[in-house]
Amino acid sequence: MTAVLEVAGLRAGYSGVEVLHGIDLRVDAGEVVALLGANGAGKTTTLHAVCGLVTRTGGDVRVLGATVPRGRASATVWRTARRGLALVSEDRALFSQLTVGENLTLGPRRRDRRAVEEALGLFPVLRDLLGRRAGLCSGGEQQMLAIARALAGRPRLLLVDECSLGLAPIVVGQLLPAIRRIADTGTAVVLVEQHVPAALAVADRAYVLSRGAVAYDGDAGTLAARPDVLEEAYLGRA
Repeated sequence: MTAVLEVAGLRAGYSGVEVLHGIDLRVDAGEVVALLGANGAGKTTTLHAVCGLVTRTGGDVRVLGATVPRGRASATVWRTARRGLALVSEDRALFSQLTVGENLTLGPRRRDRRAVEEALGLFPVLRDLLGRRAGLCSGGEQQMLAIARALAGRPRLLLVDECSLGLAPIVVGQLLPAIRRIADTGTAVVLVEQHVPAALAVADRAYVLSRGAVAYDGDAGTLAARPDVLEEAYLGRA
């Protein structure tokens, strides 16, 4: 398998307070890797450190074979995005006053019509909303738009933070299978998700973080059958 993301000994934090204490992880082309853990375990910080949005104080990050420089610099974020990394953040970062169609044409990489059409094919409901302002869409529609906008740039590595946050189960049932289909086209996906059973159902492998360190690294199906591992990581008991 071809490694799209390689992280070794990652340390990062905020205002001098270390949050990540030596994270190792790997994501290959065409696979979904679930990044799980309780609130505050370091999941979002890991994604942001990979992108360059959070200062990395130690360790190495390689995206598509290139080392991501340390430091919180806009140039670092830009170069990583141009290389083929896309982040769907927890807040979705949509332009609420622009239409769905206008949001789909924005991004750090050149959008071609075919890529936009492929993204719309994944979420057909958006076709009827192209002229609607993004801020008037439902939460589920906004999440679909955020993912579709990222896909319109043809990323090779997609980071999705809290895909199902605040959404109805019926919407989650549409979004997570779509994540699986994205990976099946060859894109590597890192999925941060609080809905653990749903995440493990579409993931190939999983990492469980606990207090800024990796508590589990292995097959997603194996983890699904090990509630004790999840209980220890989430509740702090064996």
